[in-house]
Amino acid sequence: MILLRRLLGDVLRRQRQRQGRTLREVSSSARVSLGYLSEVERGQKEASSELLSAICDALDVRMSELMREVSDELALAELAQSAAATEPVPTPVRPRLGSVSVTGVPPERVTIKAPAEAVDVVAA
Repeated sequence: MILLRRLLGDVLRRQRQRQGRTLREVSSSARVSLGYLSEVERGQKEASSELLSAICDALDVRMSELMREVSDELALAELAQSAAATEPVPTPVRPRLGSVSVTGVPPERVTIKAPAEAVDVVAA
């Protein structure tokens, strides 16, 4: 299951880290407790629109830019989830040998090795 709060937290963390800022700096600027901001970044708390606005202001990032990046992440996650659900699981295939006709071979035993097993063939 894709959790929007986790994707949002990942994007917020990347935005903060791109700026080389600490949680303490951003939480102080946004007037949000350090622990709460940390939980939002880890996807453990759902951020209200007011809180997101304060964090975006503190990071000097437009909320629309933040949401666009979250939307892109969500689209990729949905594609990956969809691909994983629709891909058939490959089943091992054991090679099968049909009847073999051998002519012009001396009447002795010939061994043909297949990937999965060895088969003895008797020339007639």
